[in-house]
Amino acid sequence: MNVIKKAKLLQDFFYLRKMEEDDLPDVLKIENLSYSKPWHVSSFKGEIDNYPISNAYVIVYRPLNKVIGYIIYWHVEKKIQISNIAVSPDFRMMGIAEAVIRQIIVQIKREGAEFVLLEVRPSNYAALSLYNKLGFKVLGIRENYYSDPREDAMLMGKSLA
Repeated sequence: MNVIKKAKLLQDFFYLRKMEEDDLPDVLKIENLSYSKPWHVSSFKGEIDNYPISNAYVIVYRPLNKVIGYIIYWHVEKKIQISNIAVSPDFRMMGIAEAVIRQIIVQIKREGAEFVLLEVRPSNYAALSLYNKLGFKVLGIRENYYSDPREDAMLMGKSLA
């Protein structure tokens, strides 16, 4: 199945909408299951409140109208910084994160974005595989970027031009 058809099929089962404070219990549950050093609720509230620079979306599973993930990115001039993305463990390995990032890339290109950046742990093999598949390239290393456990971050980017 080609990528476009798969993304369309997945979108029949999920949709994106702006994150709201009422979503935070579900978002925090996913965050705590996904990261060794999870964001605090105040960080998510700050992202919600910092629109239009910060764009916080939840991924909603259509059949149950249930939040199953989220993506947060900053849009500053022609650059995008993906700062957080996670999918509930029950919905991982189904291509949802890939479909969401592809959908966001289409949207931000229409809005004039030319470049996307993100950081990822070198030990996060699933994320690295996904970002490589999507055409992101390693631009550099941010030393001691992460804690719990201490680890460098790989800075990755993708041109949209």
